Amino acid sequence: MTSRELLDAFLARYGRIEGELETAGAADRERLRGEIVALFRETETALDELAAFKERIRALVERYKSLPPPPAPAQQHTIVSDHIGSSTYIERGWTAIASGDAKRAVKELERALELAPNDPHAESLLGWAQMLREQYDDALMTYYKVLMKDPNNPLARVNLGYICLKKGIFGEAIEHLSKAIRQDADRKSSLYAHFYMGLVYLEREMYDDARGFFRQTLELGPNMLEAWWEIGRAYYLEGNNAAAADAWRTGHQTNRFNLWGERCGKALAQLESGQPVEAAG
Repeated sequence: MTSRELLDAFLARYGRIEGELETAGAADRERLRGEIVALFRETETALDELAAFKERIRALVERYKSLPPPPAPAQQHTIVSDHIGSSTYIERGWTAIASGDAKRAVKELERALELAPNDPHAESLLGWAQMLREQYDDALMTYYKVLMKDPNNPLARVNLGYICLKKGIFGEAIEHLSKAIRQDADRKSSLYAHFYMGLVYLEREMYDDARGFFRQTLELGPNMLEAWWEIGRAYYLEGNNAAAADAWRTGHQTNRFNLWGERCGKALAQLESGQPVEAAG
């Protein structure tokens, strides 16, 4: 069975279980719990086995390096040219993501993968662009492919957590995000892992925990003003308008020209005028 076939089989089981959960009765709970645990364990085993196999491939790489150089260097030049072209599209894809044009990002990154199939960086960014377009099932499949090859890929792990959050699979979201936080692979991944974890707890109405993760987000990235917006929202949903106003005031004063700083200012003005705060209730 190829890795794609294995992934498709896992996704099919996942989809069936997810569908059954919608109409599950008390009699189905224990069976579904067993199936979920089995699917999780089989997935972890597959990832471990693939990681071990990846290490064996490294030995092949070393043996390949010991071979004499090929007589026709022109072929190597073609391969290098493909990777140069791919890196150009990867850069364009990243620029499109940064500018908020997720549709163009998907197009650029798909072109990058045509030139350099299975490039992990291109696949990770493609999953991000798909996620931003709310193509959560496509992004889920893309990131599972990335983790099959690189179980410790921090971007894939963090964004899988966000996708699970958006699909309402909170337990799996916490698992992915907790693993990313423990890895602490790079500052950006850790920043978003803490922020998304805050969103998970906010969705579950665990406001103190949510605020704790948002404050850790700000320690890692003081300019992440969206965290101030969410801290204010957590207080507002809890009914503590004074604390919500303080949070939004801080976010607005930090940078009133920033999108989220501006949004904090708008929420503060609505709150102080006695109006309901848009998108916070």
